[in-house]
Amino acid sequence: MSEDPGARERILAAAVERIASDGIDDMRIARVAMDAGVSTSLVHYHFETREALLAEALEFSYELTGEVRLGEGSGKFSGHAERLAGMLDQFLPYPGVLERDWILWIELWLRAVRHPELRPTAGRLYARMREWLANAIDEGIHAGEFRETDSMRLADRLMALADGYGVRVLLGELEIEKARHEIWTELAGELRLPKEAPPALDRAAGAR
Repeated sequence: MSEDPGARERILAAAVERIASDGIDDMRIARVAMDAGVSTSLVHYHFETREALLAEALEFSYELTGEVRLGEGSGKFSGHAERLAGMLDQFLPYPGVLERDWILWIELWLRAVRHPELRPTAGRLYARMREWLANAIDEGIHAGEFRETDSMRLADRLMALADGYGVRVLLGELEIEKARHEIWTELAGELRLPKEAPPALDRAAGAR
């Protein structure tokens, strides 16, 4: 089969949108192929199963949004607390790309329960997010802006809170700003920060 250099990326981009809109079980390979401008046989050539397509689509989405992740060398935050608040917003399902990526995560959680081969994907992505958060917390500690703490443990707690509150937000059971406030309150108590979170400067990048 002749190789189209951009085909794999187009397939993944199309799969991200289809999984988010239709769900992995109702996603049709023919629709993904049509959206990507390729044949169905080429989709099957690159991805043998739906689980493989889901796993790589989620990693693709993470990498794509990671290229414009908040606070990474942008210099637009006035301090470490403001940067941490911006990062927190990347873990909540704000409308747009963040909500879309959240839906992909939920699809991954559901499938990984029955398909253990997907669990390493979740583990890798969680590990990268944990490291991203922990590094930001450590930088705030070293700058004297945050109180000393176990940064990895706090990063795990933040992700767990974001997961729990995020699901309730998606279900319409909780307002997203309430979720943000509750998570920030936990961070503020641990790091000795102001009780009110700094306003987020941008929610367009998306971490999830």
